[in-house]
Amino acid sequence: MPASSSDTNEGHLTGYGSSSYRHYVLVLLMLVYTLNFVDRTLIAVVAQPIIESFQLTDAQWGLLYGPPFAIFYAVMGLPIALWADRANRVNVIAICIVLWSIMTALCGIAVGFVTLLLFRIGVAIGEAGCTPPANSLIGDYFIARKRATALGIYSMGVTLGSVLANLFGGPIAQMQGTDVGNWLTGLGLGWLFGGLDWSNIEGWRVAFVVVGLPGVLVAVLVKMSITEPPRGYSDPPTARIDSAPGWRDTFAELRSKPSFWWMAIAASLVAFVGYGLISFQAPFLQREHGLSVRDAALQFGAPLSLLAAAGTFLGGYITERLTPRLPTAVAWVPAIAIALAVPAYVAAFFATDLFWVFALWGIGAVLHYSYLGAQYNIGQGVVSNQSRATAIAVLLILVSLIGNGIGPYFVGFMSDFFMQQQLLMLETSTLLSPEICKATDLLPLIEDQALCREANSTGLKYAMAATASIFIFASIFFALCARTLKQDFVAELG
Repeated sequence: MPASSSDTNEGHLTGYGSSSYRHYVLVLLMLVYTLNFVDRTLIAVVAQPIIESFQLTDAQWGLLYGPPFAIFYAVMGLPIALWADRANRVNVIAICIVLWSIMTALCGIAVGFVTLLLFRIGVAIGEAGCTPPANSLIGDYFIARKRATALGIYSMGVTLGSVLANLFGGPIAQMQGTDVGNWLTGLGLGWLFGGLDWSNIEGWRVAFVVVGLPGVLVAVLVKMSITEPPRGYSDPPTARIDSAPGWRDTFAELRSKPSFWWMAIAASLVAFVGYGLISFQAPFLQREHGLSVRDAALQFGAPLSLLAAAGTFLGGYITERLTPRLPTAVAWVPAIAIALAVPAYVAAFFATDLFWVFALWGIGAVLHYSYLGAQYNIGQGVVSNQSRATAIAVLLILVSLIGNGIGPYFVGFMSDFFMQQQLLMLETSTLLSPEICKATDLLPLIEDQALCREANSTGLKYAMAATASIFIFASIFFALCARTLKQDFVAELG
């Protein structure tokens, strides 16, 4: 329930509203972020069927998955955040949920590369309005020393979203269109889709519609049940600012905070690796280990995402426990963890036994995703309360452009490169190329199809291992962030 005006001066001691209401809002915002990543990640779960449907090379798939989404996510992020710094943040979030949910559902009717690209852009525009206002709300609901854990819980939406995308997307994508049609007829809903020829509808298309549309109901719940708190309510009175600054004021603040920029570079590099790996996780498991779409999602995608969610929570929890003794733990925890993730990931990619593939990949995921809460805690902690949404938007612009914008294409490009090298290594006189090997109309004419399959798998394996090694540089930048963090923070770190 909302707090009364009589205890406004004690907001920095109690937070906004009752304890139970604060945690309800936090859980609901985590659900929104989860939905955000369900819709964002689903395309990676059904990657291989889309690649086969549209006959794409890995570089083309990386281009479809990454840059267009990232560019529009970044371009729209700042104006939406500036809007959220001046308007009702709850309304902003609700409107954006409706937009990205409908656009996700429309991905299921894409007729080719271009239409799928356009609908993905629509998803990006909607999702750009989620995290900046949500972070700003959390900053006003929770006092400074509780925000590391609160933001760690909120950030679990990234990995929980991946869990649900795999749990629902994988099995649905494995279904045949006729199975879906028969199921709907059994429910008495067949008349709604009487004009569809289910035999020609692929499972991945159904997955987008089924996963996307429920978001509209979540938007209604957000609008009806979350109260907009006074800005700066949970900050000390001396830190509160009554007027909303312009973007120039926010950039003026950020220019004097080197720890923000070191963290932003580090987070962008982590996202570069993360988005690159997730965009090819399912294709790797299907090519290298022969798993089906469903098995890759249920045996690896969902449980690995749960482990990543655990890593996100543990990162926030460990940071909160260490901060009284080490004020810059919020930067040191991810710096150490992501460095340790490198050998775990590389070993997983080259392991042959599925048990060890999962075990090593799981260790890497826990270590990898421990950084998520830290990036938001630092991003909003170094600016005044009125600039939080805009500061987070600046962070997400960099993360989106570098991470989602370049990471998937980099892995795809390197996969095609290593595939071509592997083709030449296996058969020095070959005229085969990634484009020829992946053209379904030409594949039956290729005498040595096994050569294509082996090179396709090996090229992707080398590309993913090379990409994971970039974590080393991200670790260094988090360590550099720690050097200036204590002096840059607005709120008390301890």
